[in-house]
Amino acid sequence: MLPVENITSKIYFIRNDRVMLDRDLAELYGVSTKRLKEQQVRRNIPRFPEDFMFVLTNQEVRNLRSQIATSSWGGTRYTPMAFTEQGVAMFSSVLKS
Repeated sequence: MLPVENITSKIYFIRNDRVMLDRDLAELYGVSTKRLKEQQVRRNIPRFPEDFMFVLTNQEVRNLRSQIATSSWGGTRYTPMAFTEQGVAMFSSVLKS
């Protein structure tokens, strides 16, 4: 079990919704971000409507980077995905199936 603080620190407020980023969700579930995006989400895209998951705009990415102010963003190739509470629940069910 992870301490609640570890999880709550990975929740962001974007587009008037609380969301978790793909990389944080992948870390939480112990899978790679690539596996999360390509093998789980993209293969099951009908299960992730826009109110469950969305791709961040370049401006949203820049805003997050300035808020987080860490070097952990690294050189990601792809724009991050953000998952709402319903999207996190759906990802959990997709991963377990």
